Amino acid sequence: MRYITFALAKGRLARTTLSYLERIGVTCEEMKDPDTRKLIFVNEEYKLKFFLAKATDVPTYVEYGAADIGVAGKDTIMEEGRNLYEVMDLGFGKCRMCVCGPASARELLKRNEIIRVASKYPNIAKHYFNDTKNQTVEIIKLNGSVELAPIVGLSEVIVDIVETGNTLRENGLEVLEEICPLSARVVVNQVSLKMEHDRIMHILNELNLVLKEDSRK
Repeated sequence: MRYITFALAKGRLARTTLSYLERIGVTCEEMKDPDTRKLIFVNEEYKLKFFLAKATDVPTYVEYGAADIGVAGKDTIMEEGRNLYEVMDLGFGKCRMCVCGPASARELLKRNEIIRVASKYPNIAKHYFNDTKNQTVEIIKLNGSVELAPIVGLSEVIVDIVETGNTLRENGLEVLEEICPLSARVVVNQVSLKMEHDRIMHILNELNLVLKEDSRK
């Protein structure tokens, strides 16, 4: 029997996913060791392998078959645009992808003016403005503190993840338009789902039962 390999986004996503897997009887104690230098973790009982990856790399590992199953945020999946199956919404890590800026920018959005949009997610921003809104914009890619962009005049608005909105409010910005809800998703390699359909679906069905159980609480 071949191993089924999971790629998990490092940090909270991985920890929460592992806690769900434990509830369906899939454990991997090695991964809990904070001092470990191992890169690949194995559960021999179920013939499963796990590895941690940077969130933005998870869809790539899954598309190319280096991992059969991956768990990453919807934002990462949308931005990377990889060829894979998104099969389950795990329902945690909830937030929103939004267009944000000062209140004065609301008019620019309504009038479909040509504006500059700063974002860590240029592909999502481009798709939203070009395809959904048919608005011509200049996308500026930033890697951190996107909220700065409209404050210092680099852009009129930003496209970013909003969880509580506190950072926006503290800096005189607000949500102007909501693009989509976000949460942790399970993605599967297309070939793996055909080759290991029964085993993968068994894991997904068990996870689904746990999610349903939680939703009833």
